[in-house]
Amino acid sequence: MDEKERLENIKNNLTIEQVTDLLITLGADPIQKDDLIIARTICHGGDSHKMYYYENTHLFRCYTECSDTFDIFELIVKVQTQGGGKYSLPQALTYVINFFNLETENDNFFKNDENSLQDWKILNRYEKTNEINDNKRIVEMKFFDDKILDYLPKPRILPWEEEGIKNEVIKYHRICYNPSSQAIVIPHYDKDNNLVGIRERTLIKENEIYGKYRPMYLNRIMYNHPLGFNLYNLNFSKENIQRTKKAIIFEGEKSPLLFASYFGQENDISVAVCGSNLSSYQVQLLLDLGVEEIVIAFDKQFQQRGDKEFLGWVKKLKDIDKKYNKYVTVSYMFDRQDILQYKSSPIDEGPDKFIQLYNQRFSLE
Repeated sequence: MDEKERLENIKNNLTIEQVTDLLITLGADPIQKDDLIIARTICHGGDSHKMYYYENTHLFRCYTECSDTFDIFELIVKVQTQGGGKYSLPQALTYVINFFNLETENDNFFKNDENSLQDWKILNRYEKTNEINDNKRIVEMKFFDDKILDYLPKPRILPWEEEGIKNEVIKYHRICYNPSSQAIVIPHYDKDNNLVGIRERTLIKENEIYGKYRPMYLNRIMYNHPLGFNLYNLNFSKENIQRTKKAIIFEGEKSPLLFASYFGQENDISVAVCGSNLSSYQVQLLLDLGVEEIVIAFDKQFQQRGDKEFLGWVKKLKDIDKKYNKYVTVSYMFDRQDILQYKSSPIDEGPDKFIQLYNQRFSLE
């Protein structure tokens, strides 16, 4: 497969839901309408919702300043080069592969994908570049001043407390409330306690059309960050993970909060990927801490064993194992006895069920 085919294959196989997830991460406030996405014009740093994505062509069209048509890779380049920065097409390709945890032909974990690209004369409209950067610098995380959190109210979040999350854990993780958007504010830090983004969980049912979770937008600042290049809660759990050489990987932010509530902050070895994809970048963060086992504790994404959704979910987990098992032991908390509700996290239904699933975890080797 040549590079043109590789690019076309990746972008043509992304679902509209995946594109929506990426746009949410980039702070584009997407609205999905059937086979169309209407988003903020992040292609040139604009605020109007006049950037359209068409599923039938897999292309974006900006109807304001850009007046340009471009694909997902060119969008990444446009976003990353705002403010005078430099960002190449190979970097954009690696960004997309990591963000969606894609299996690609000749994929080699931790290989610098940019070095593998032999011919970038594949499409006339793509820029030519010979710039090769370290894979760890694919995304330059911007840091935010977390003093903004000091000015936001911190009321009791009763719905979360009713689910089992302790108020002291909520406070410890600096979770706040944004009265202007009527949403729970969830700050995201990198492993070194730098604030890299803030997500909000809306409490308004009508606002869920934009997504239950969105980057916070306050005082004309969008607190977005690339979710696939960070692990939520790693700043709080890294010492325990380093000590035990083990990490439990959940999907959503609430799961590590439940883990700390049930088993104590001093025993917390959990992180969240904020989705159902695990990128090589995220695995590398854990390997850097000396992790020897990662425990996949994703939500139950099937209703009946053997149905289409079940088979798809099993394949997804096998793909994770295939990609990472030669670098670290990968085990799975998989609900083989149907003790969880559909789409529940292994920790959503209390510590007893979690411990049962944890003790019954298995590897595919």
